[in-house]
Amino acid sequence: MNILFVIDRLELKYFENNKLVTNFTLIKKFLELKNDVFISTIDMLKIKNSKAYVNCYKALVDREELFYDKSTFCEKPVEEFKLVMFRPDPPFDLDYLNATYIFDFVDRSKTFIMNDTKAIRNFNEKMHAVIFNEFMPNNIVTSSKTDIMQFLKENNEIILKPLNQCFGGGVMYLKHGDKNTAVIINSMTDNGKKLIMVQQYLPSAIYGDKRVLILGEDVLPYCVQKTPSNDDFKFCEHNDDHVKKAVLTDEERIKFKTIAKKLNTMGIYMAGLDVIDGKIIEVNVTSPCYFIKEINKNFEINLENTIVDFILKKAEEHQLLKTM
Repeated sequence: MNILFVIDRLELKYFENNKLVTNFTLIKKFLELKNDVFISTIDMLKIKNSKAYVNCYKALVDREELFYDKSTFCEKPVEEFKLVMFRPDPPFDLDYLNATYIFDFVDRSKTFIMNDTKAIRNFNEKMHAVIFNEFMPNNIVTSSKTDIMQFLKENNEIILKPLNQCFGGGVMYLKHGDKNTAVIINSMTDNGKKLIMVQQYLPSAIYGDKRVLILGEDVLPYCVQKTPSNDDFKFCEHNDDHVKKAVLTDEERIKFKTIAKKLNTMGIYMAGLDVIDGKIIEVNVTSPCYFIKEINKNFEINLENTIVDFILKKAEEHQLLKTM
């Protein structure tokens, strides 16, 4: 199968010998299964004669090491690929939004896109988590200082999040009575002009949050705990010291399966839920990290086999349905 991975610019820069990022492990597995894999970034997408094209490099493996050959740089119609893995990281800015529009000019009967780019642009990872509000801590989405002050008074401790960042970027903690309250709220909302997510702070956050993995309509039985790092209150440093083995309870797996089924109807087949005390604080759909290295080590499995097998079957099913 011809496969295109649209990855983050930083991932392209540090493509070789990277053992942490989900994309690299999946690409390597696809190559081991004799698929042709090309890599690109959102700034290498284009439209010509009303068709989507991409500049890309061919990914290769040599002695177990993944790399790309700059001499393979070429332009291809996106429809030449049977499968596109669209996985650039946020921030979800105008460039990101425009990149999703490019795929509106791809014949979906020829190319299967995961996660669906229309679904990604229609699903804000913070705001649309509220679709599953019964599984979330108390929350509001607002730009109003008055609203936030009232919410802080009612909940005593709160978390303020920008709507378009990732990896904890721009997230702030605030306690009732803090002398910096006004300046933090004004800064986060750009003086009342920018919507943000505000959530009740959960005390168990001192132990980090659990990453629950969704693949298709299933909730995977493997998960990790992401612990706070660098004297921060949140996970923001991806290394072995801050990623621990975690347990997914039967109650959580049953509850979150409802979410998996709903996301699937939207065209979101790969997602990561960030969970504290059984409550969802975020739904990651753009480029969810599956912590494959850590899960493989802690659970003595090869998670990439399960993921790649699912993706290939999904792409093949798509092709079959479109030809019927």
